[in-house]
Amino acid sequence: MIYHIPYDTEMSKELLGKYIGKHKQYVARSARPLMDAYINKYPIFLAPPKMDGKPDNRIAVNYAKYITDTFNGFFIGIPVKVDTEDETVSEYIDLLDAENDGDNLNAEVSKLADICGSSWEMYYNKEDGETGITYLSDTEAFMLCDDSILERPLFFIRYYKDEDGNEYGSYSDSKIVRHFWYEGGDYHFEDDEHIHGFGYVPAVEYLSNDERMGLFESALPAINAYNKALSEKANDVDYFADAYLKVIGASVDDDDTFHIRRTRVVNFDGDISEGNYPIVEFMEKPSSDETQEHLLDRLKTDIFVTSMVANISDENFGTASGIALRYKLEAMSNLFVSKARRFTSSMIERYKIIFSSPVAQMHGVPKDAWKYLDIHFTPNYPANVESEATVAKNLEGIVSKETQLKVLSVVDNVKDEVERLEAEQMPSVVDNIFE
Repeated sequence: MIYHIPYDTEMSKELLGKYIGKHKQYVARSARPLMDAYINKYPIFLAPPKMDGKPDNRIAVNYAKYITDTFNGFFIGIPVKVDTEDETVSEYIDLLDAENDGDNLNAEVSKLADICGSSWEMYYNKEDGETGITYLSDTEAFMLCDDSILERPLFFIRYYKDEDGNEYGSYSDSKIVRHFWYEGGDYHFEDDEHIHGFGYVPAVEYLSNDERMGLFESALPAINAYNKALSEKANDVDYFADAYLKVIGASVDDDDTFHIRRTRVVNFDGDISEGNYPIVEFMEKPSSDETQEHLLDRLKTDIFVTSMVANISDENFGTASGIALRYKLEAMSNLFVSKARRFTSSMIERYKIIFSSPVAQMHGVPKDAWKYLDIHFTPNYPANVESEATVAKNLEGIVSKETQLKVLSVVDNVKDEVERLEAEQMPSVVDNIFE
């Protein structure tokens, strides 16, 4: 979440308290219910108990997590590729990934963005002198930007509570980091300011979409309705299991009732020829099973249609051809393209900030090296290496060899692959790999 303030605004305790308060309201209203849904904390578990000992099942199918993890695997299951022609820059990016577990970092940032609609990266100086990168949920951080059309970042604010409920945090501008704490109804700044060394506010927002909507946010009412309907269906099953025994035409005392319950045998006198005999049968509740099943099926369909994420556990997926799968995944592919554009912009901003630090210069990285990065996201379709090889071969003479290699999902790093071939003294293979 970002908020807008005049560009010449200075940080103060009043300003900090005002916008942390605004952000807490946003979290309680929007972000927290989405995060709760992902970790299987649904309203069905908070509903008031049934009266008079009636069946009270609380069942939740965690479609929020399923939708998020399915799309996240599709979006970034294949690690992001960051290419550059500058070997020094490439080696430094590899170092950053090694220092910060780059693939996991990207996956977590992507997942958090899908849950709440946006997520954050924050950059800092590690104890070993290298640059550290951490990811943050939209529930614990926000940005104050200027009110111009450029929305230039002014202050990045992160806050949290410790195990004892005490609130701490920090804010960063383009030069310093300063820590604060909350006590006595007010925020207090630490006296020391720390120069972070980056040329910009050291944080970047990652958006899942421009509206900052969670991936399953529009489907959440249907998910809650599904969980309620499924719980009531389980209650109905319990009702049927506790059916009442109806006895007409005979007197049953407590001893008889105990005997029937213990031995499950009913024996009453009566004249069958005269039709004057006791009637003993279970009272049946009208069944609504068909209606319930229809509702559950409809809600399940609406959940996936609304979220635009395919239900890959559907049995039809296992028998679909490659072309049919592409059509089934078309909506999810459109989400992929849209999100990849936004994440590419954010990752470019990541390297712009990191390359501005003295640490990057010590590694020989130019400040403007971010302008020459090629960031490539690959959708995690079911792999068909034979088809990929055919496409790559058909590109011969149209695109470069490196672009041909990018088509192949079995190639993780194009430059490394070319270098391995050259190291094996097989340049002819590189030139004729698809011939």
